[in-house]
Amino acid sequence: MANSRKDHKGRKLREGESWRKDGRYSYRYTDIRSGKRLTVYARDLPELREKEKQIAKDLEDNILTDGAIKKLTLNKLFERYMSTRELKESTRANYLKTWENRVKDEIGNIKVVQILPSHIKSFYSKLSKAGYAYSTIKFINNMIYPALEMAVDDDIIRKNPAKFSISDYGRQAEERIALTVLQQEKMLEFVKNNQVYNTYYPMLRVMLGTGVRCGELIGLTWEDVDVRTKAVSIDHQLIYKDLGDGYKFHISTPKTDSGIRTIPMTSDVQRAFEEQKKLNFMLQKGKDVEIDGYKGFIFMAKSGRPLMPNAINNILYNIVDAYNKKEVQIAKTEHRNAELLPKVSAHIMRHTACTRMAEKRMDVKVLQYIMGHAHIDVTMDVYNHVSEMSRIESEITRLENVAIS
Repeated sequence: MANSRKDHKGRKLREGESWRKDGRYSYRYTDIRSGKRLTVYARDLPELREKEKQIAKDLEDNILTDGAIKKLTLNKLFERYMSTRELKESTRANYLKTWENRVKDEIGNIKVVQILPSHIKSFYSKLSKAGYAYSTIKFINNMIYPALEMAVDDDIIRKNPAKFSISDYGRQAEERIALTVLQQEKMLEFVKNNQVYNTYYPMLRVMLGTGVRCGELIGLTWEDVDVRTKAVSIDHQLIYKDLGDGYKFHISTPKTDSGIRTIPMTSDVQRAFEEQKKLNFMLQKGKDVEIDGYKGFIFMAKSGRPLMPNAINNILYNIVDAYNKKEVQIAKTEHRNAELLPKVSAHIMRHTACTRMAEKRMDVKVLQYIMGHAHIDVTMDVYNHVSEMSRIESEITRLENVAIS
């Protein structure tokens, strides 16, 4: 290697610059952050000088210029980011699985210093066109954005390319519509008198009377229910996930502290639990299944094990389907239009429970506590909707009382 202060064309070279006998140019400098001596190469002097300008700007802005940092991919950055997070085991597993399935082979191998906002937006656009919901894309963005923000904080990049990238990509979630009082009564009456589904009658009343989440429902044990004080204690939920040991049941704590609560029982909920206990005895569902130290689960499958999370939705879908088929037949004989029930999920049951409580003008802070909402905004959405509908109904009633001449 030549160390001449001039190149082969007689051009004067600056400090740190060299011309090599293989025809290339090099520039050696010290990264003031890492203290390492680094070298960059170029095919000609103008190209080298452009690289020097970028290095000078990076050093001035405290951007790390270490070669290893420059090779850091989004996948490796995400690994580094996850190592800094204190997460519940189930949440960490969910993050890692989503990254593995959705991000890793799509944009994960791009070097962090080369990621542009257009890369992020193109990725989200692709997910959107594939039919992914906005909530799913937002969840992915909630992993990518903070990882890249950490790279900004570490002076690896100047600005976050994922900033303002979420936009309106993705299919909007369907609006959650609670069952009306009449729909709720019709469904419960149908289940109560149906020989196939009547065993789920107590469970549905518990869901509508407490507003518990699906995982909280299937995780309930008899120790959580105090009939004497008429209270249901919620401090855990049951999940079915692969946490590194294969797919199986696990006990998990609520996502937020607000999920830990004690829900007072109405008399109907109390009776529903008493009926469920009798049903379990009659159907011999008293197998002593233990999961992470918890046993005595209340709502169980025929196998004697707790109900799977998706089993709750399947039960509800089948009930609505059976009801609607019967309603169509009855409507035909009565020469009227069938009044069908909408699709009902465990989440709709929870939303319906919240709506019924709001309709009774329950104090909004009490309602937030019972539902375990971390943010009052979620509770207020339901409360405001109920209030708006009440105002509309009141105005229509007032209009009906106006005489038309």
